[in-house]
Amino acid sequence: MRTLLSLVLLLCVSSVLVAQERPYTEGPVSVVTAVKIHDGQFDNYMDYLAKSYKPVLEAQKKAGLVVAYAMYTTQARNPKEPDMYLVVTYANMAAFDGLDDKAEAVAKSVTGQDRATANTAYADRGKMRAILGSELIREMVLK
Repeated sequence: MRTLLSLVLLLCVSSVLVAQERPYTEGPVSVVTAVKIHDGQFDNYMDYLAKSYKPVLEAQKKAGLVVAYAMYTTQARNPKEPDMYLVVTYANMAAFDGLDDKAEAVAKSVTGQDRATANTAYADRGKMRAILGSELIREMVLK
């Protein structure tokens, strides 16, 4: 009798859980970085993106670290707003586990730069642009 009662309760709970299925699934995750390009530096920054940034992201994509990437320009409404957004998309939140070490290894294979040299190059790009911040967003895929 006790076993039968337990089975009935289990079936009731299971049917409630199935009835509460979410109308969405969690999709890819993107990091959106807001960039303010300094006056007169747009072409220089685009040249950097084409010659250095893109090859590293292509290699990360080939290595399965990145799903997609894109650059978007925008019309800043005031001097403190970004001129560009850099968007890098990852398969899911789990893709961030150990990502720094994996991405650094891929970048080094493309650029030949160790961490110290890469950090110096990052600082030097400050002459062309300022990073205003980054935001992590997740796509919600409706069923």
